[in-house]
Amino acid sequence: QVQLVESGGGLVQPGGSLRLSCVASGRIARLGDMNWFRQGPGKQRELVVSITSDGATSYVDSVKGRFSISRDNAKNTVYLQMNSLKPEDTAVYYCNAAVLSSVLTTWRGFWGQGTQVTVSS
Repeated sequence: QVQLVESGGGLVQPGGSLRLSCVASGRIARLGDMNWFRQGPGKQRELVVSITSDGATSYVDSVKGRFSISRDNAKNTVYLQMNSLKPEDTAVYYCNAAVLSSVLTTWRGFWGQGTQVTVSS
């Protein structure tokens, strides 16, 4: 089985910073694209940022210049550095990854349980 575990969420004032982490563990042969989604109160879940296994990134316009994604392939970990946070960034942030399972030998998408980020004064 494969598990994704996020950490690093919390309460921060507007203009502050947080760093989220997501560690993938289990029967993993390869990790493909890793993504951060978020779901704010009363909103649909949206894709915020993606990173390929080669390190190519893409960001939703609302976070460009403020958020930065990176990954450590040796540790099966993806990070999300969030700077200049705004109240509208308040959401549950979910890690998502494409995983080639060593058991199933097929690519599947897996989700973490989510971590709450609240931006408020």
